[in-house]
Amino acid sequence: MSDIIQLLPDHVANQIAAGEVVQRPASVVKELLENAIDAGATHIKLLVKDAGKTLIQVIDDGKGMSTTDARMCFERHATSKIKKAEDLFNLHTKGFRGEALASIAAIAHVELKTKPIAEELGTCIKIEGSKVISQEFISTGEGTSLAIKNLFYNIPARRNFLKSDTVETRHIIDEFQRVALAHPDISFLLHHNNNEVYHLKKGNFRQRIVAIFGSKMNEKLVPIQENTDIVSIEGFVAKPEFSKRKRGEQFFFVNNRFIKSSYLNHAVVSAFDGLLEQGAHPSYFLYLTVPANTIDINIHPTKTEIKFDNEKALYAMLRATVKHSLGQYNVAPVLDFNRDANLDTPYHFKSNATTATVPKISVDPDFNPFKEEQQKENSFSFKREKQTQSWESLYTATDAIDLKPSETLFEHQQEEKTQKTFQIQRKYVMSLIKSGVVLINQSLAHQRVLYEQFLESITVKEANSQQLLFPVKISFSSAEIEMIYTIKTELENAGFSFDKFTKDSVTIKGIPVSVTESKITIILEELLNDINLEVPDASFSHFDIMAKSFAKTLSIKTGTLLSEKEQESLVNNLFSCKEPTISPFGKATFKTLTLNQIDNLFNS
Repeated sequence: MSDIIQLLPDHVANQIAAGEVVQRPASVVKELLENAIDAGATHIKLLVKDAGKTLIQVIDDGKGMSTTDARMCFERHATSKIKKAEDLFNLHTKGFRGEALASIAAIAHVELKTKPIAEELGTCIKIEGSKVISQEFISTGEGTSLAIKNLFYNIPARRNFLKSDTVETRHIIDEFQRVALAHPDISFLLHHNNNEVYHLKKGNFRQRIVAIFGSKMNEKLVPIQENTDIVSIEGFVAKPEFSKRKRGEQFFFVNNRFIKSSYLNHAVVSAFDGLLEQGAHPSYFLYLTVPANTIDINIHPTKTEIKFDNEKALYAMLRATVKHSLGQYNVAPVLDFNRDANLDTPYHFKSNATTATVPKISVDPDFNPFKEEQQKENSFSFKREKQTQSWESLYTATDAIDLKPSETLFEHQQEEKTQKTFQIQRKYVMSLIKSGVVLINQSLAHQRVLYEQFLESITVKEANSQQLLFPVKISFSSAEIEMIYTIKTELENAGFSFDKFTKDSVTIKGIPVSVTESKITIILEELLNDINLEVPDASFSHFDIMAKSFAKTLSIKTGTLLSEKEQESLVNNLFSCKEPTISPFGKATFKTLTLNQIDNLFNS
């Protein structure tokens, strides 16, 4: 039997390794930004084109690399961050894997320009698919410029699995925000398709949060501060009234590294116990500093999950710190047993005692108690006469109906009003059919109706737009403004009309006819959330995403009371749809119960 196991060629091994390191363009952005930070950069510029598929370039003013280091950084298992195995458990840097640049160079066209401080000339290296095309000395500024072009050019299958440009851009912005939030002492600049998305100046944590998420965020923040031997906690949580329906603005940073932790998230949420509405999620930006030897950040390739030595202690401290700050800033009710009871006294009895005066008494000399009693008696007689007249008119109206001898008043009313639909628990609409009954979920059914109406108006018909008397200005973060701008054409086809875009706001002068002015912000926020969550898949167009998002936001909700006409209209509109059986999100809109099924319920 011949041998079948063989060593893989280096370029194939690099492509396989790239699958772990580079899942999408945002993965490259993360690696390059972290390398720039480790190089001691104070100014970092990120340039992106076509959601990173065409170009990802990071320019920094760090310490740069020598000619030998510039060549070595593209070799596998080559790194300046670790020297022995023990270093893996005492890391103070970010990129340390030693395979990132080698993996990236295996699946893209790479151009590196770098020059160390105090050197006259720098080095330029060009690599395509792990092959070095050229290496030469050049005149360049101090620091490093690394351009990644045509990502996945030699792995078309991986490129085909990428989402739409809007989704991939959102992932890039997410990575950029995480790195920028972790390092407010570094200046960051982000350009996408030659448009400036962020220009973040050096500052403190609060200034960086406000610069990224907009000026309105400043009033929402409650500061958090606690120092112990185990952990130092600082940062901010948003006030409960600014909680959101989606988990969005939730950031944990451990030793200046963004992490995800459902365990620590539970600690924060529990601190808000009793302050949040059902289904709401708090926003927070929390920075934890712990000894490097008490955490393990190697349990996940992306380094976003961390294992702590003392999780229970961290949980308790984090929960207590957040709860204390909410109470300290009068966001949550607290009990203070050291409070001066005199401060709670509603009246100043002691001071009033010295200035008390005898109350004055006024007497009405014309008061006649018998006169008042007589007025009451006359009033009672008038009311009694009026009640008698109303009863007599009721009997007169009854006689005027002219009922047949076999009819009663009850039977007459039943024949006049025959109800075809009934609402159950303000959630379902029951409609009678020949074979039994139909139970319709009012919210899901309305979603289907609105979805088909929106989709038709966007794609087939020319969408009708209503001009607003006064244009509406809505504030968003820079990243959200960028996303809205990328789908501006689709929104205009849906009936929206835009007046002006700025870095942190958009002015709307026209909206679809079926949308009310009060719903504009909610609709756009839900639409952005749906795009962020990649609902639906990238194979669908933005038209479909918008139709589904609009239908979900504007549909009748569970708990809404419907009149008989509204119930009948919903039933008729549902069964006029092309696909009445399922909602836009694949859930059944109605169920049928036949008479036999109903009989079996009582015979079983």
